Amino acid sequence: MKSNLPITFILITVVIDAMGIGLILPVMPDLIRDVGQTDISGAALWGGILSATFALMQFLFSPTIGALSDRFGRRSVLLTSNGVMALDYVIMALAGTMWLLLLGRVIGGITAATQATASAFMADISPREKKAQNFGLIGAAFGVGFVLGPVIGGLLAELGPRAPFWAAGALAAANFLFGYLILPETLKPENRRPFDLSRANPVGGLEAIAKLPGLGALLAVYFFYQVANMVYPAIWAYYTAANFNWSPGMIGASLAIYGISIAVTQAVLIRWVIARLGERRTVVWGLVYNAGTLCMMAFISNGWLLLALTPMAAFGAVVAPALQGIMSGEAPDNQQGELQGVMSSINALGMIFAPLMFTKVFSIFTASDAPIFLPGAAYLLAMALMLTAWVTVASALRRPTTADAP
Repeated sequence: MKSNLPITFILITVVIDAMGIGLILPVMPDLIRDVGQTDISGAALWGGILSATFALMQFLFSPTIGALSDRFGRRSVLLTSNGVMALDYVIMALAGTMWLLLLGRVIGGITAATQATASAFMADISPREKKAQNFGLIGAAFGVGFVLGPVIGGLLAELGPRAPFWAAGALAAANFLFGYLILPETLKPENRRPFDLSRANPVGGLEAIAKLPGLGALLAVYFFYQVANMVYPAIWAYYTAANFNWSPGMIGASLAIYGISIAVTQAVLIRWVIARLGERRTVVWGLVYNAGTLCMMAFISNGWLLLALTPMAAFGAVVAPALQGIMSGEAPDNQQGELQGVMSSINALGMIFAPLMFTKVFSIFTASDAPIFLPGAAYLLAMALMLTAWVTVASALRRPTTADAP
């Protein structure tokens, strides 16, 4: 590709997707209380419904979006998603009822599935040896959006609870125009495949991808890894408040450190690691490294030590792009969108169940009648999941793949 502008568009799209989650978090309690005419307790209940709806839509429609991009190309799907995303934020900004807000989260969850198509775009333009590195750029863009979203949302909230939605809508609309002017089509005509509704859903898509040699086991590894890694956003605020009495400001700063560290890892360090270890050993040793840091998180007793450990924990993010690179290298060109859609569905499934599971464990081990007071118990469960992923991948990667050796 002669110009880096299309890659810039892809990364901006992912940043906006990630920002869209955090951008509205600071204003949701006030907005829901205003629209729903309810107290903070009722607002929290509606907030849970809206978040779960968003994740459910991502789970259901990521394979559909991915399959559509395999049929009609990446450009049309990405541009349509950006345009609809802009419209969705306008709906949220103007919503006068809870049902309109719910409709906005339904549309938002579907359009946020663009990350699958963005990854398929990267797969189209990347030679085999650079797939993991370029997938790392997408992960880094998500990390940047994760950090910027709450910060910008908090600042814009001073202008009113609807201001962040107008800002997000303007960003999405500007990005649509940018993409319309510079984004090429990267899916060759000979690599397009017919749209099959029976495969354009989480179950059908998973069955189709799992039939490819070796990918069934690697998808299981990806699932265990993603669920384990979601322990950080699921319980971090509760864990640090209970264990170290951190203030909301300190919690926000630590999450920003984590997000920035992930961005640096996946944009820069991933290249150095894969050049020396190769994709296979990056995954295998990365999972062991993650299990070790999770174990330390469970028992650490000093808040400053935890803060120092935070960027070290983020270094374990090398696993995701390396694993994604291996799987993309094994999938044919006409199934890249389908593969990325299935992986996005796995992410969304983790977003639905991981918070429920980890917060339940946290609750059990911090209750007044807890068998032992251990706020970090959820990290031990995450460690067990990470080790399960390690055992699975050690077996799956014994067979030959096209992954490059270091």
